[in-house]
Amino acid sequence: MMKPRIAVLGCGYWGSNHIRTLKALGALHAVSDVNPARAEGFASEQDCLAIEPEALFVRNDIDAIVMALPPQFHADMAVRAVQGGKDVLVEKPIALTVADAERSVKAAADNGRVFMVGHVLRFHPAFETLKALIDNGELGEVRYIHSHRLGLGKFHTENDALWDLAPHDLSMILAITGTEPIEVRGEGAALLDNLSDFAHLHMRFPNGLRSHLFASRLNPYRERRLTVVGTKAMAVFDDVEPWERKLAVYRHAVWQDSGQWAFTTNEPSYVAVGEGMPLTRELEHFIQCIETRAEPRTSGEEAIRVLRILTAGTVAHTGSSS
Repeated sequence: MMKPRIAVLGCGYWGSNHIRTLKALGALHAVSDVNPARAEGFASEQDCLAIEPEALFVRNDIDAIVMALPPQFHADMAVRAVQGGKDVLVEKPIALTVADAERSVKAAADNGRVFMVGHVLRFHPAFETLKALIDNGELGEVRYIHSHRLGLGKFHTENDALWDLAPHDLSMILAITGTEPIEVRGEGAALLDNLSDFAHLHMRFPNGLRSHLFASRLNPYRERRLTVVGTKAMAVFDDVEPWERKLAVYRHAVWQDSGQWAFTTNEPSYVAVGEGMPLTRELEHFIQCIETRAEPRTSGEEAIRVLRILTAGTVAHTGSSS
């Protein structure tokens, strides 16, 4: 079967990663950017077509479009793409409002097109292994999930640290819980302008599970850690660690003895994780969904749920700092 012919719209930092990965997968047909010289450069480098954005949506030789644009442009471009008969993968966040996200997802459904969202960490082998451990009952009942995604940059003029960094973690948290939170509380601090550079989200789920997320783009060190606390064990997915230490399980025990709390600590056991680039696996999944017309693992409906949480947890800043 011939691979779908995919175009990448947006040749910036993340778009360039899509371009190179799709080329390696044999599915890159074209690149497009508002800066024609940038698109021409990638087209020459990757031996593919450079197509102006306006022409992209009506070309018969384009089956699907990967969109890696500033998020304020995603919804309008996605609607045009699906109305033009193209399947789409839209980078996160898929929009800056829930209404725009719903509009683009509905347009895809109305036109029978695949709509996938770039929540790339859902395709990380360590997360997939962690999810399997949880589903198999290895951790017992999950009671608490906390994630930390910290570092220096990137700085955007339209979206803050919460909207830029948290979608990945929210997608993973929603995959684990299988439900939306019934309560979301946000805290934020803006040091550079009127957008949060530090953001906290506190969430409560219907079954009593609690979750906390901390995102920062103004931090002196990198942290990429998701921790799941269960009644039998705890697990940590740490993406800064080397492959052999990315997924750790801690089988600590806590109990009451004669009215007093007692506990034991154990060294972590590291779970073997098959190495693989999450973006490659994500794009392989997208190609498979185009070919089979299956619902993507990271669907538009999931992205809408993520946006609802981001919207509920966003803190508005009116001054220069908070």
